[in-house]
Amino acid sequence: MTKRAYYACNPAKSRGRFHEERAGVRGPRNIFQRDRDRIIHSISFRRLRHKTQVFVSPDGDHYRVRLTHSLEVAQIGRAIARELGLDEDLTEALCLAHDIGHPPFGHAGEDALEEALKPHGGFDHNAQTLRTLTLLDSPYPLWKGLNLSWELLEGLAKHNGPIDKPGWALAEMDAQYAFDLNEWSSLEAQVAAVADDIAYDNHDIDDGIRADLLTMDQLCDLPFVATHWQSILAAYPDHAPEQLHSELVREQIGVMVNDVIQATRQRITDNNIRSIEDVRGAGQMIAGFSSEMAERERQLKKLMYENLYHHPTQVEAASKVRVIVGDLYNAYIADQSKMPEEWQKSLPASEPERSRHIADFLAGMTDRYAENRHRELFGAGA
Repeated sequence: MTKRAYYACNPAKSRGRFHEERAGVRGPRNIFQRDRDRIIHSISFRRLRHKTQVFVSPDGDHYRVRLTHSLEVAQIGRAIARELGLDEDLTEALCLAHDIGHPPFGHAGEDALEEALKPHGGFDHNAQTLRTLTLLDSPYPLWKGLNLSWELLEGLAKHNGPIDKPGWALAEMDAQYAFDLNEWSSLEAQVAAVADDIAYDNHDIDDGIRADLLTMDQLCDLPFVATHWQSILAAYPDHAPEQLHSELVREQIGVMVNDVIQATRQRITDNNIRSIEDVRGAGQMIAGFSSEMAERERQLKKLMYENLYHHPTQVEAASKVRVIVGDLYNAYIADQSKMPEEWQKSLPASEPERSRHIADFLAGMTDRYAENRHRELFGAGA
């Protein structure tokens, strides 16, 4: 086991949980291990199996969804954390939880909720993750939420860096938990963020090729992808090219992971990082790609947006599901009796809380649940 680095989060020195818990006998786990397990056992995590990653309610069993994506992010995050001497359990928990706030239909659903909530402060899936974990997913008898550690919630709040102007949802959470939004997050949170990039940059290639929306010719317009692809073809001359797509994905993940480890170690040295306080006050992201790999990753993202995410079939699907979310929001605003009884009982009487409550209900829906509710309210042909 890799020795814990002096700049890693230490569960023994955690700032703790918002609600004090009595000592229990539920296994010899530290605070970050319990965080990870609470996320895995949560309803909100299980719902990710029916939420869009790239394709809306995919017919094929082999396409990724939010759940499988989150598991892949966690696998990459743990590998990087282990090499850097970071806390693997906290890193894994952050990776597993990072997409819990996504509404049905991915970014298309988020766009629809953002539009619907414009008069009430808008919608952001990162902040919704915090609302879900601290307010909405409540399996315990004595408090709302999962009562997770400060380090986990803080990492989810600002894994992409300090936040100058938080939206209403994050501002509410910050007022309660004091996330030090002007500082950088832990290295564990930074690793979770770059692991997310590595996972979807490369695994979405696999799904895009599987769906015949992305071709190797398009990908090979990028010299670094073409170089990897040619080396793989040379290494496996007796295999058909279509059998080697997964090998390209594995190769690129490995190259990116190694780059992050090396570049992060170099920045730790260059910035004289000796403690978690040094990480938070460094004034820059410490864990991440080298400048060369960051540019390559930007080029890959650009290509993926042009050829996959903005493919005409994807644009058409996004347009349809935005209508579904918008219709449901308007239907529940007009007649709250159409919501499940437990959501009606807790419906606030005034705005903006009322509309935000309805958005909470919608954000928790899976793709299939949203489609079924829309069919019930508007008919099969809607």
